[in-house]
Amino acid sequence: MEPYFDAVSLLGDARASFRGHWSERQWLNVPGPFYGAGTDNCGTGRLHAPGLVLYEGDHFTEYVYRQPRTCEQLRSLVDAAEADPFAGYGCDGDEHWTPAAVREWWRDRGRIREYLADRRGAWEADDRKAGQGTAAAALDYASYLDGELAAHLRAYLFRLDERRPPTPGDKLPQL
Repeated sequence: MEPYFDAVSLLGDARASFRGHWSERQWLNVPGPFYGAGTDNCGTGRLHAPGLVLYEGDHFTEYVYRQPRTCEQLRSLVDAAEADPFAGYGCDGDEHWTPAAVREWWRDRGRIREYLADRRGAWEADDRKAGQGTAAAALDYASYLDGELAAHLRAYLFRLDERRPPTPGDKLPQL
């Protein structure tokens, strides 16, 4: 098990850049402390955090498809939040996600996989114009859904339940 990365505790003054509202959160966000909610549609999120941020297809707003796992990734997400003129990124997901809500999101992940597949042609067309690699990122998200995301969410469930990061000896809850 990789160590749990408590990114929110490292935000410091950058926390002020995360003013998104949970009630406006995109359903495509991966459970965790960070999310996109009511962001702009200028396409800046992937410029700053290409391995963490994707664009929603209807309005091109931004959402977090991977939670940061390193200081470098956290910095890139902070940069994306700071570049958003609507200040639509949030970092208070831990106050809203519950173990039951995370498990429900996980059970419904097929909806996200289907959404990503349905949007592929539009993202490929956009990539030909804008060149941000959105189609490849959507494939990455789908692969993440089928791969290591389960382990990350189990560690997140532990954190939500125990209010502390898991240690190597802790038994992680099931999804």
